[in-house]
Amino acid sequence: MFNAIAQLISALNSNVKKSQLAAGFSWGVLLGLIPAGNIFWIVLFFISFFFRHNHGSKILSFAIIKLLSPLIVHPIDGLGFEILTLEQLLPLFTAMYNMPFVPFTNFNNTLVMGGLAAGIILWLPVFILFMFLIPFYRNNVSSRIKNSKIIKAITKFPLFSFIDKAISRK
Repeated sequence: MFNAIAQLISALNSNVKKSQLAAGFSWGVLLGLIPAGNIFWIVLFFISFFFRHNHGSKILSFAIIKLLSPLIVHPIDGLGFEILTLEQLLPLFTAMYNMPFVPFTNFNNTLVMGGLAAGIILWLPVFILFMFLIPFYRNNVSSRIKNSKIIKAITKFPLFSFIDKAISRK
């Protein structure tokens, strides 16, 4: 976990493309909104490795969304219920349910469908948001954090020396 945080801090402070970082945050939001542990989530997780993005930002945004999940579970569940009860889509869902292996994806679970829909809807706004936030962080926030008294005190401890190395990389 510390290694992933150090890699993310290093990527934020280095010449890693902001699009790769933003794509990692978007993947993390998508994976964070879908309940983990079912086949659908596992397949999406493995598919994410075929795309170029920062894995540290994916892990961080995934963890943040999972921590916020008790606050967002009811809207996600409601969205999934609305999608699964759309009369126009019932023939599609019936056909999918009768296909081999597709029912194991739990697509007919309101949390899975709502999380997938919300993740797809939020993908582009999260990507665009972080395309603007990453340069702002690099130009304005990074130097303030690096020169803060708290970071200087923390980096004196050997366990947290990776923070100093990650922040110092450029």
